[in-house]
Amino acid sequence: MEATIKLSDLLKILKGHAFLIIAITAVSIGIAVIISYFVLTPIYTADTQILVNQKYEKSDQYVASSQIDADLQLINTYNVVIKSPVILSKVIEQLDLDTTPDKLTDQITVLNTSDSQVLTIQIEDTKASRAVEISNTLAEVFKKEIPALMKVDNINILSYAKLSENPIPTKPNKLLNMMIAAVIGLMIGIGIAILIETFDTRIRSEQEIEEILGLPIIGLVSPIIEKKTILFGKTSNKLSVHSSRIRRI
Repeated sequence: MEATIKLSDLLKILKGHAFLIIAITAVSIGIAVIISYFVLTPIYTADTQILVNQKYEKSDQYVASSQIDADLQLINTYNVVIKSPVILSKVIEQLDLDTTPDKLTDQITVLNTSDSQVLTIQIEDTKASRAVEISNTLAEVFKKEIPALMKVDNINILSYAKLSENPIPTKPNKLLNMMIAAVIGLMIGIGIAILIETFDTRIRSEQEIEEILGLPIIGLVSPIIEKKTILFGKTSNKLSVHSSRIRRI
């Protein structure tokens, strides 16, 4: 027999354990804030755009069209060449970077819009200024070396990466982390509240007795309270019974 929870029961559980749920959610958000602001290292991004294509005669429309198609098919090849040690070793040498081509590859992302000959070189680094330097230098080295490597003779840098006055890190996304933490904390809080209610077998009200037994309550006996009174210098105990409530069937 499977136990089911009605919507009204769920609302009662949430209401009864609202403080617990809010507390767990707040703690989860607090942990996300601490990790995002004080633990994770900020990552900055710099982008440089380049255009790679072959020179062709505008008079021959068929040749021009076929050449453009060939250039588009070579985009994936350019992506590999940009991340190759032949290019990256020269970038490391020019900027005197304390890294290796393999490590530098992990910082590089080459983006390309579908059916476009424009490549975007995206660099991620813990320093904004260094990300800009690597992005622009990589584009310059690629422009210089690619004609000898692939006989491509028409390369233009469309836009250089620029360092802003107040660079904003792209990672970590603090707001997104806090939102995810809030959802996770809320789910954990609700789950714990449901578990508490599921394993708590105590009967705390006459309404629960009616729901369990399926029978109406005839009457209630109030607690017997012992009172002490002083009569002529002596202490006597009296039992006081509150009036019982009678509920008719």
